[in-house]
Order: sequence, then C-alpha cells, then structure tokens
Amino acid sequence: MQSPSDTKNIYVVITPVRNEAAFIGRTIDSMIAQTVRPAQWVIVNDGSTDDTADIVRAHIAGHPWIRLIQRPDRGFRQRGGGVIKAFNAGYAALTITDYHFIVKLDGDVSFAPDYFERLLARFTAQPRLGIAGGTCYVQDGKTWKPEGTDPTHVRGATKMYRRACFEDIGGLVAHLGWDGVDEWQARTRGWQAQSFLDIPIYHHRTTGGAGGFLQGRIEQGRAAYYMGYHPLFMLARGVRRMADRPFVLGGLSLLWGYASDWLRQRKQVNDPAMIHFLRQNQLKRLGLAPRRPIGDHL
Repeated sequence: MQSPSDTKNIYVVITPVRNEAAFIGRTIDSMIAQTVRPAQWVIVNDGSTDDTADIVRAHIAGHPWIRLIQRPDRGFRQRGGGVIKAFNAGYAALTITDYHFIVKLDGDVSFAPDYFERLLARFTAQPRLGIAGGTCYVQDGKTWKPEGTDPTHVRGATKMYRRACFEDIGGLVAHLGWDGVDEWQARTRGWQAQSFLDIPIYHHRTTGGAGGFLQGRIEQGRAAYYMGYHPLFMLARGVRRMADRPFVLGGLSLLWGYASDWLRQRKQVNDPAMIHFLRQNQLKRLGLAPRRPIGDHL
C-alpha cells in the first residue's frame, strides 16, 4: 500500500451523498482498497433521510483520513446546484492543504484498487491535463456497458482536477450543467479534459436515474442553455436524440428544457469568453466554421 505522503501526487476527495444507503458501502470499500489512497476524504451527508449516515459511520471506523460531515435536509433532491453546494461544504471542511489534486466523487460508484493510481499516472504523463476520470459503466442486465464513450467529457460522478486547473476556473458553479461548465472553462484557459476508456468505474445508478429519464433530458436541456450552447447546435443535438429510446420524446424533452429557459431568459454562466469559445467549437462541429473543433458531443 502506497501512502499519499510517498508521492507528489497527493489528492483529496469530496463525496456529496443523499439517500445512498444502497450504494455508499461499495464506494467506501473501493476507496479503502486503493493502492494510492487520498490524504483526506470528506463525505458530505446532504440531508439523507435513509440509513446513509449510519452506513458511512460503520464503514469508516478506524480510518481517520475519512470524515463525515452533516448538512440539514432541504426536503428534496436538488440536481446540479444542490450537489455542488454540498461539495463546497466538503471543500471548506478540508484540513489537508498541501494536495495536488482534488476529486469530486459520487457515492454510488465502485472501482478497482488501482483506479486512482492509474488516473494519477495519466496526469503525470500529460502536464496540461486539468480534468480527468475513468469511463462510467452501467449495468444492462447481467453485463456492464459504457455510459457514454466521449473521451472529451468526464462524467460528473468521477472528476479528478489538477489543483492548478481547479483554482484557475474558480471552482465549480452551483447550477445544472456544472460538469460541462468546468470543462469548457478549463479548455478556454488552455487545459485539457479527458475520460479514459481503459479505466472503468462502475456507476450503480444511471445518470439522472434518481429523477426519471425524461425529466433528466429536460434538465440536460436547461443545463445546455445555462452553459450557452449555440441554438443551431442544440437543435441538431435534439434531433439526433430523437433517434434514441424513447424515440422522439427524449429529443423533444431535451429541446423543451433548452427552449423553456431561453423563453424565460434565464441566467447563463457568467463567463463570456467561455461561451464564445464553446459556440465557436460547436459551429465547427456543424461545419459552419473553419478548422477542426477541440471536441464536444451531440
């Protein structure tokens, strides 16, 4: 077992959880088994009404590098803003200050003992790599399949940030779309974001699974509006999603989420340079601007 103090790759982890009693035990077991453990892991119980806190306490006994902090129950699950507010509470509670990497990790995942060792090796090999993670797999019957294979997007369930990049983008925005804003802000500032297909992490609850599939698509559309997606790119994305199950409805839900916030003129991320950079790349993706885009997904 390698200690974080034996390497320059010291990392800390923050895990916001809400009603994860069915999964959090596996996440903790996976972390304890790591060949390179974090210097500190803060688990933020964000008002759980199930046995999450008790399960965490039982699992972390004898591991002083793991802390549990409690937040009051707001009465509902708040995607996007809620999870980042909980993350920020964990960030404020860190007592380790000499770390090089910070991780936002969900409480419904499991992973191999060398998961973080392998991610750290990628950061060492790529000095401008600012955000990275493994590829999320979800269960489909008796098999596991990738939950998206776009190497330019790191799933919100598993985000490892180089500290210099995390501080360069000013931390995470407490809003739907935070896990796209961070990557585009990083790219605007010259950093790279990448997920690695050969480093799996198993997601026991599919993205958006807690709120229903169509509601998840609506929230994705709202997140895209907040990020400043170009309307033409969003239209192309919605049409493409109509070919996925549930046919037509998924794409329409995505477009409705975007259009409803556009009609209300809801606020967008306060980063004009990022929005311009994002839109230029999306126009390139559509073939409406010269040069090859850095990368985005429909």
